[in-house]
Amino acid sequence: MLSERALSRRRQAAITAARAGLGTRFRAQGRLVGNGLDCVGVVLLAAAGAGLSLGPVPPYALGGDHDLLIAQTLRALGLRRVRRPQPADMVEYALVSGHRHLALITDRGILHAHAGLGRVVEGPAPADWPVVARWALPGLR
Repeated sequence: MLSERALSRRRQAAITAARAGLGTRFRAQGRLVGNGLDCVGVVLLAAAGAGLSLGPVPPYALGGDHDLLIAQTLRALGLRRVRRPQPADMVEYALVSGHRHLALITDRGILHAHAGLGRVVEGPAPADWPVVARWALPGLR
């Protein structure tokens, strides 16, 4: 088991890796910094920064009914739900019925691929975004 200090370093490495994607344009199913990222791409970027290799993500479409799919996929990738989030945990939002959005929790708020702004951004979490769940990357708790 990792010490709290080692866990803290891994959480910070996850955030640092995700911050490398700031400003990258939003692209559905995008996985490359500088080319395009979506919210899942940001999660994968953070996981890689923490030294984690998450399995393949099943294909999905924007605007589809993701209520069950996202929870099943996150569990299959090794993430687990948590009650008290820490930096480098993920937050799952229900922005519209059936559509889910993921963001990385940071010391500055959230870091995510914002489709409306067209790029990856970091800042305070909007108070009116309904939170569905918070998730911890495997091995970071």
